[in-house]
Amino acid sequence: MKDPIIQLSSLTKSYGKTKAVDALDLKIYPGEIFGLLGPNGAGKTTSILMMLGLTEPSSGKAYVCGHDATRNPIAVKRKVGYLPDNVGFYPEMTALENLSFIAELNGLPRAQARIKSQEMLQTVGLANEMHKKTAAFSRGMKQRLGLAEVLIKAPAVAILDEPTLGIDPKGVDEFLELIKQLSKEQNLTVLLSSHHLHQVQRVCDRVGIFVGGKLLVEGSIDSLANNLQQQEGVSTVIMLENSGDSKRFETALQELPGLRTLSLEGDSIKLKSEKDNTADAVRILVQHGAAIVSVQRNDYALDQIYHTYFENSKL
Repeated sequence: MKDPIIQLSSLTKSYGKTKAVDALDLKIYPGEIFGLLGPNGAGKTTSILMMLGLTEPSSGKAYVCGHDATRNPIAVKRKVGYLPDNVGFYPEMTALENLSFIAELNGLPRAQARIKSQEMLQTVGLANEMHKKTAAFSRGMKQRLGLAEVLIKAPAVAILDEPTLGIDPKGVDEFLELIKQLSKEQNLTVLLSSHHLHQVQRVCDRVGIFVGGKLLVEGSIDSLANNLQQQEGVSTVIMLENSGDSKRFETALQELPGLRTLSLEGDSIKLKSEKDNTADAVRILVQHGAAIVSVQRNDYALDQIYHTYFENSKL
């Protein structure tokens, strides 16, 4: 396995007696899109600021691109592009002028900076607006320009903090697809911080659920679903055609392997099992003459995974 490009070890930030980030351990690998998922105030932005060397941890270490972010923040900034949740530009300058200025600040000669900026505006879908003043830009256009600003320095890592906040649904779709495309084409590592579950689910290879300053769990959505399935069991609801018909199938269904609970409510049969035995349950019912209307299995989408861990964290 590749060495992690971001490695956080017991990273902690305290403000008085309050721990904004509590012993965060996390590894992110080159080329992946990692989603840091949690509610507002969970400590996501504080964690990002420590990774960038913009705030000093109370304890622990943050290594980014092989550099200690606290001891050598300038080296980290050379390798990392950062898009905050509210990016600002010079309103009386055009998109091309703003981006060319940033490119020059990052060491590109003026002529090269202008050419590179034009190419980058094409990449993020702003070629037709490059000569428009940013004062007239929508929120979505500003976020695209912000992404171009992140990418103009050809970073190894892009950190995006709530990048779709305030963008309309169509703009969100386009922005997320752009992130996926750029990560794949440029082998760009992306850390996406968000509280929007469905957006994280669409683009991220792995996610970490962050609540109250603590990373509760991390992994691919499939692995988190499998782990939760083992803990919580697999739930299946089978609807029958005839009211009150479910009672006569109870004895046969009790023989299902790994069955935890079985409940009958009117036309519905609700099962919870150690593993997925939906097919076996349907087979038994058909053999016993049941008229099945519908079958619904709980597959643990990210929203269910998140809410389960979130609720458990409050116990």
